[in-house]
Amino acid sequence: MATVQNSTSTPTQALLDSMNGTKNKTSSVDEAQDRFMTLLITQMKNQDPLNPMDNAQVTSQMAQLSTVTGINKLNDTLDSLISSVQTGQSYQASSMIGHNVLVSGNDISTTGKGGYFGVDLPLGADKLTITIKDAAGTPIRTVALGAQNAGTLPLSWDGLADDGTVAKTGSYQFEVNATTAGKSIDATGLSYSQVLSISNSTSGIKLNLSNLATVSTSDVKEIF
Repeated sequence: MATVQNSTSTPTQALLDSMNGTKNKTSSVDEAQDRFMTLLITQMKNQDPLNPMDNAQVTSQMAQLSTVTGINKLNDTLDSLISSVQTGQSYQASSMIGHNVLVSGNDISTTGKGGYFGVDLPLGADKLTITIKDAAGTPIRTVALGAQNAGTLPLSWDGLADDGTVAKTGSYQFEVNATTAGKSIDATGLSYSQVLSISNSTSGIKLNLSNLATVSTSDVKEIF
């Protein structure tokens, strides 16, 4: 925008309001238009009579207003669209409440009858071995599952130790060992948990699980 020439005229209240901001509940687009028009009119009133603004300058500034207004309207539309999408995702995610899911983790619990867990294999494995350990890290059960295809593999533990005795009620950890052609595969353990509630946070929809973990819907590998 061209420089406004010095003038002894007292600034109008409209100009002061446009510069300092007002408390009117108008949209950001309307406010931008009002500020621009106020400044443009004030500039034209106080221009140097011997060197007035030419049509090209006015046209250029009007084009700038049109561009800024279009961007602001686009931003408002995108904000509205994002809000609508998040609302829709919340309704969809709410249907998962009460369901059980497999998510990244290596904990498993038993009340005498074992429990469920899983493994996520990025590649097929020639050998897959699961080792369940107690709180002290002592292995109590080792299961060799042989060859397995790539993908999510839901598994269950019968709650027994290697010696055939029933494992004590409580929480345990499991370790995954997968190999192909003698080389280790970076397999991921999956914990089995129930969805208790959902939360709509700034980072998206979150699932609150019965094991006190909070995960994104994209972290869920399988739903039961």
